[in-house]
Amino acid sequence: MPLHPPPPSPPAPPPRTSPALTVADAMDGWDSPVGTDTTVDEALAIFAALPAASYLLVLDEAGRCEGLVTRASLAAFLARSWYSERTPVRDTHHQRGPFAWPAMPLALAAESMRVKRQDVWPVTDDDGRVLGVLTARAIREALHAGT
Repeated sequence: MPLHPPPPSPPAPPPRTSPALTVADAMDGWDSPVGTDTTVDEALAIFAALPAASYLLVLDEAGRCEGLVTRASLAAFLARSWYSERTPVRDTHHQRGPFAWPAMPLALAAESMRVKRQDVWPVTDDDGRVLGVLTARAIREALHAGT
């Protein structure tokens, strides 16, 4: 009687993964907003008073997110005080929308930030009100914790 090898065992099922992470899982709180009419000098003074702050959220008159200004984006104004004392942050080159939203997949947000070379991205609701910020650090931590 010939011996036949046993049939191959079925492949192991793929490991179960946790549900997809969203921006809401990784976003941080925010602080230090400025208005669109805040001058560059005033924004630089806020940065000087808050050495740990790397960004300021720019809110319009209705309280909606208009953008985000960083220390680096204002560095060019340091040498021109006559210009910076009259220039509102709305007239500077700074990060503007579209912004992240809480239900956005975290992997998509991470890729968007990588392509745009952003370290911080505002997270807004449907009306443009700030809910938080997404940072590259928070993405790394969330993705590492989710593995």
